[in-house]
Amino acid sequence: MKYSALACDYDGTLAHDGVITASTLVALDRFRHSGRHLFMVTGRELPDLKRVCPELDRFEWVVAENGALLHRPATDETRLLCESASAPLVESLRRFEIPLSVGEAIVATVEPHEVVVLEEIKRLGLELQVIFNKGAVMVLPSGVNKATGLTALLAEAKLSPDEVVAVGDAENDHAFLGACGMGVAVANALPMLKERADFVTNGARGDGVAELIGMILADDLADIRPRRSAP
Repeated sequence: MKYSALACDYDGTLAHDGVITASTLVALDRFRHSGRHLFMVTGRELPDLKRVCPELDRFEWVVAENGALLHRPATDETRLLCESASAPLVESLRRFEIPLSVGEAIVATVEPHEVVVLEEIKRLGLELQVIFNKGAVMVLPSGVNKATGLTALLAEAKLSPDEVVAVGDAENDHAFLGACGMGVAVANALPMLKERADFVTNGARGDGVAELIGMILADDLADIRPRRSAP
């Protein structure tokens, strides 16, 4: 088999309004039962992900916090892949009484509060990056993204990026899709992600993932040539 693993974004890709449909779960089970590896790569914090996704144990590995955290559901093992969330930034932002969520490494709010976030990062002299994702504003240590998290995951799973198909829908999925052998966008993905993807599904969200799984199981995407391999 050419592609032995599927790495899926969660919100807007696997899930709609935080929920994975029954038909998508059936497709995920078919994929796992074929002897392949199933991974999730998401921007969500792990406690929140466990709350909204009771099916998390279907996934062999999970990258959470947009690449900052590696989790293995079977053993509940979790490993932080970068520096912890910036305590000075969190303390500063809380003074502004803006919506704020703090994970192991991620500090998150929503638009339009990125203005305050950027000003405070500059004022404090911190080396942090701000990532946007469909209205969400995520602050992480520089260089941390879904692709770096996936790289750590693949080292644990002893797999090559060329063996992985990645599927996503939003801004924070660009590097993630580009780091794999095949990068796929679901039909509801942002236009720019569709333009850079190797393939765009006909179905949206979970239906698109189920469609993709069917194609992988049928012929390992034999009829799709990754754009990056084009002359």
